[in-house]
Amino acid sequence: MGLDRRFVLAGGASLIAAPFVSRAEAQAGQTLRLSHTDTPVGSRQQAAELFARKVAEYTGGAFNVQVFHSGQVANDPKAIEQLQLGGLDFTISATGSYAPHVRGLNLTAMPFLVDSYEQGWKLYDESKALKSHMDQLPAKGLRVLSTWEAGFRSFTTKEPLNSPADAKGKRMRVFPNDMIRWIMESIGFVPVVLPVTEVYLAIQQGTVIGQENPTDTIFSLRFYEVAPHLTLTRHVYSPLPMTISEITWKRLDAKAQEAITRAAADASAHSRQIVRADEDKQLAEMTAKGAKVARPTIAPFREAVKPVYDRAREAFGAAAVDSMLADCEAIRRSLPA
Repeated sequence: MGLDRRFVLAGGASLIAAPFVSRAEAQAGQTLRLSHTDTPVGSRQQAAELFARKVAEYTGGAFNVQVFHSGQVANDPKAIEQLQLGGLDFTISATGSYAPHVRGLNLTAMPFLVDSYEQGWKLYDESKALKSHMDQLPAKGLRVLSTWEAGFRSFTTKEPLNSPADAKGKRMRVFPNDMIRWIMESIGFVPVVLPVTEVYLAIQQGTVIGQENPTDTIFSLRFYEVAPHLTLTRHVYSPLPMTISEITWKRLDAKAQEAITRAAADASAHSRQIVRADEDKQLAEMTAKGAKVARPTIAPFREAVKPVYDRAREAFGAAAVDSMLADCEAIRRSLPA
């Protein structure tokens, strides 16, 4: 296919890695291409491999899925663009990555919406406010099949981050998302937009003092090696909608659509299970390798980000913001953390 299948590990070492291909590859089925930016040992890759196996199983070998990890084909924004153009069939990325195409999806990145995995799952599975935004994606060339897990966003920094006072004026990597940028500015950071594939080196070289991501991502991309202070603020719940190109979706008959949707649901359940189960184990392993894990007093961070809600109301409309906040409040009441 002429693709460069090398990938760069967090430490800078280059390896040769072939993409995962389902067992059905040897059959005469149609190949569909899935791209993501997680490493070959990350939870996204594990769920993607399961998805590939299930697609082959549920379609009787009519389709097989070729998985490209580590941003081999494209970083997150480029992968989404390729889905819109039909150059890729699937990707898995944070909800905020889709927000440039449906602005209302920024609202999922408002700070401290939910406090537990169970609350987060209910939000993504049942919220009418969120569904109203997701339903706009097909018109943009994308369709959500299921939501995979990544967890709650926290910080890794070169120096301790005990309170917002420690953030003042320091450069923090963010992905291109308005809400995340506003949160960083409210805490006191100077946001710097970088693709996730460039973050390790940027921290190592001092371009930024750290980054914020879920624990699973911090672990799999080894950000704790260059930014050893891991501060568990859990400021944003940040799961990973899996999307299919609308061009691909429309080419599928109803039977294939049902089979692929079923496979995506299986992969979602697997992703949620392994990310939640592995979080404490990952924190322990990072600690053993030199990371310094801190659980700060959250009240100062909650206070610092309060202006973000009003900023969101100005940008997206009070009705949209308040509808999302009302759904989250109802979820928190129904499933106390």
